[in-house]
Parts: sequence; C-alpha cells; structure tokens
Amino acid sequence: MSPTVFRAGGYRFYFFSREEPRMHIHVMGPNGEAKFWIEPVIELAQNYGLSQREIGETLRLVQEHEHDIRSAWQGHFGG
Repeated sequence: MSPTVFRAGGYRFYFFSREEPRMHIHVMGPNGEAKFWIEPVIELAQNYGLSQREIGETLRLVQEHEHDIRSAWQGHFGG
C-alpha cells in the first residue's frame, strides 16, 4: 500500500507502508523518483533519475508541505 500524501508540480508524494520507521517521503515524477528523509532534517536520501533541477523543486515542495507530511505520517503509521 502506498498512500498519496499530496500532488504538486507534476509530482506524486507518497509513503510505502511497512518500509522503515524513520520518517520519510517518496516522490514520483515523469523522469524518475526520489526519497527524502524528514527526520532529523529534511534531506535527499535517494534519487533515481530526477535532474538536479527536479531535486531542487521537489525538495522545496517537501519543505513547503512538511507539516502536511508529518501529519499524514502520524495518521498513517501512528505514534
């Protein structure tokens, strides 16, 4: 199961259920996908095909939606 948290700028931001306990978000775009850690700080964890421009854009979106991501994480995973 991979619930969508939000969509913006042609990207889908989502979780994978039962992956790992450290708070993070996955991003899928037309050219690839990435994973960003949310804790302890927001940073790129993995990139599969997104350009540096796309990474910058998705990082900005993750930062802008940090509260929504944290709330969705708590709602989905508990704690």
